[in-house]
Amino acid sequence: MTYSYRDANVLQKMMRASGSIAPISWLYARTLHRIDPVVFRMTKGRRTFTGILTGLPMVMLTTTGARSGQQRTVPLVAVPDAGRLVVIASNYGQEGNPAWYHNLVKHPDASLTIDGGEPRAVRAYEAEGSERERLWALDLEVYPGRASYQQRATGRRIPVMVLDFAAGS
Repeated sequence: MTYSYRDANVLQKMMRASGSIAPISWLYARTLHRIDPVVFRMTKGRRTFTGILTGLPMVMLTTTGARSGQQRTVPLVAVPDAGRLVVIASNYGQEGNPAWYHNLVKHPDASLTIDGGEPRAVRAYEAEGSERERLWALDLEVYPGRASYQQRATGRRIPVMVLDFAAGS
């Protein structure tokens, strides 16, 4: 994976930049979460469609539904930070937070799959204060287009979630 935007190739930079354009991010919000799991299964858990096109570090996060109690799996960009992962609840700059965010708030224990590996247990919490600011800046180094999401997400501050790996996972 190409974590830094500066190290991405031309196609990856173009694809990452396209997500900052409102009509294109609207399209991505309605399609990529349906395509990524299919490609993930086809590649035996090694890649997602988004990851192939953008070089972004992707995981499949499985949460417990806040209302339904059902298991829900979503593809997310996950930026490494000191042995843990950071995910941003940007929801492509839409007005509301994504469902997976609400799921993690109610049920912080979840699991994720990285690069064809076995599912690993994680515990989530929302970063606040200086930790949030540092992690937001770290994410922008990988996906600078997310800054435009914050501008469009009027009325909400985009949550930054930390996924700590459970002991032994």
